[in-house]
Amino acid sequence: MFGNYRTNSTFEEIPIIDLKDATNPDLEVRKALAALIRDACINVGFFYVSNHGIPEPKIEQTLDAAKRFFALPLAAKEELDIHKSPNFKGYTGLLDENTNPENRGDFHEGFDLGWEDPITSAVRDEGGLDGKNVWPEGLPGFRVQVMDYYHSVIALGRRLFPLFALALNIDEHFFDDKTTKPAAIMRLLYYPPQTGPVDDRIQGIGAHTDYECFTILWQDKVQALQVLNANGKWVNAVPIPGTLVINIGDQLARWTNDVFRSTVHRAVNRSGVERYSIPLFFGSNYDVRLEAIPSCCSEEFPPKYPVVTAGEYVKSRLEETYGHSKK
Repeated sequence: MFGNYRTNSTFEEIPIIDLKDATNPDLEVRKALAALIRDACINVGFFYVSNHGIPEPKIEQTLDAAKRFFALPLAAKEELDIHKSPNFKGYTGLLDENTNPENRGDFHEGFDLGWEDPITSAVRDEGGLDGKNVWPEGLPGFRVQVMDYYHSVIALGRRLFPLFALALNIDEHFFDDKTTKPAAIMRLLYYPPQTGPVDDRIQGIGAHTDYECFTILWQDKVQALQVLNANGKWVNAVPIPGTLVINIGDQLARWTNDVFRSTVHRAVNRSGVERYSIPLFFGSNYDVRLEAIPSCCSEEFPPKYPVVTAGEYVKSRLEETYGHSKK
């Protein structure tokens, strides 16, 4: 039985974890690293990773691609409107999303894309959520740059799953057959600077939790991301050069019977300058049943959630997010 349950954490900072030993041949070394991840997942739900293996030039070229896309005329971006896609791919404009129903919309632009074969560009169709991406015209190299980074982040995600398994005191290969065709949506996000009176009902992204197993986030140097602790305090996830931010999502929280924390967070850009970020939301295969992992439940701590497939859960959450702005 897994011995650590979720605590009412009043964390004041987000831990930094070095991944240099993620694939160390010594199991005990990997377990030591997993213990750090376990503590972060139980008590915070967020952590930074250093030595993540994605070269800085690759990140910079992806940022350049994002800047070129968002600089396009609005009409060109709206040709790729996400509401035209049956599988939630494409462009979202300012206030087109509303992650917090109490708000009036999210003050950012976005571009969503999913898995494509890096050589053939073939796509998958797993329950209607994968499928074809949409791509802008007139941006040479955009698709190649973005997909190159996408697959590098996918590789990082695959390195994290065995560490999460060890952190849960289960076989480190537990997730292998459940992530052969992982759901993985990446977003390019642009946050214009908000000016004028502060209106808490319009934020960069309203307070929410993520849907998938975990998120791998690159953020630029502009502070905006905030994480909510149990005292109701918003703790800044300060940008740290050379790191990525990992946070647990609802799929993994459900799977672990809430042993791992899917923590509420938001983005508020009151810096006076524009901000960019690139999250990749990493989930399991869509047909995986999210049943409580045995090490995370007992007679005293029974399963809390009805069993659903990963695809059913993510689709329902996406429909909630985009439903208010259907065109």
